[in-house]
Amino acid sequence: MRTTVIQMAPGASAPENIDTARALITAAITADKPDLVVLPEMWSCLGGTRDMKFAAAEVLPAPDGTGEAGPLYRFLSGIARAHGVSVHGGSIGERHGEKLFNTALVFNPQGHEVARYRKIHLFDVTTPGGEGYRESDTYGPGSDIVTAPLSPDLTAGLAICYDIRFPALFHALRARGANVLLVPAAFTVETGLAHWETLLRARAIETQCWMVACGTTGTHTDAAGQPRRTYGHSMIIDPWGTIVAQVSDGPGWSTARIERGVIDSTRARMPVMAHHRLSIHTP
Repeated sequence: MRTTVIQMAPGASAPENIDTARALITAAITADKPDLVVLPEMWSCLGGTRDMKFAAAEVLPAPDGTGEAGPLYRFLSGIARAHGVSVHGGSIGERHGEKLFNTALVFNPQGHEVARYRKIHLFDVTTPGGEGYRESDTYGPGSDIVTAPLSPDLTAGLAICYDIRFPALFHALRARGANVLLVPAAFTVETGLAHWETLLRARAIETQCWMVACGTTGTHTDAAGQPRRTYGHSMIIDPWGTIVAQVSDGPGWSTARIERGVIDSTRARMPVMAHHRLSIHTP
């Protein structure tokens, strides 16, 4: 399965971000002909005030397809259908009462939604550089562990950004049959330089899954009008932990072929799950 990560430098304007995403996806599909396209976290509205985030968010249709779809949902579904590719829509704001969810959507090549994941772990931290983040001021946490079919022999496990620091989630995804991990993100530059590659490679190695991690890049403005920078460096990593494709700085894309045979051979050579002596539910 040819897989492309689409790295963006989004701002707070959803219409402008949709135009940028469409242009990058169209160029990547023309050049690389992928079967799966992956967008980054909150590509639809990164930064801005709480009101701006709510204005850009959508009430999503029910999983059975009933209910009205907003422009973001229609865009993702339409891109998948128009190009005949699977689309992982990074994540967008899902409106839910007084809170939003940070939600990932996956569409098959017919444009039908096949999975929906709400970010479980919220980024409420102060970085060593003194920058504070309070994701829970705007977003509620999800609670469901979600996988998505990609092909007859590939199953995706879904996670978002800060989730990558919680390995139990990824062990649970493998236990549910995942062999590809799809992780959109908006990692800060500081934490990205220190931990991004290390965490991604670790999750790939310990689960023996392909890792497809797609990040935002560039500078956006937060609710207080202060600049915030995200790290980019979107990458695809094989189950042995080798980086096989990467985007550096700035908007762009990179493509790699994800192969089931690499998963099978890695797991056969080193059957770590057969040696695992602790339940994933052990405290």
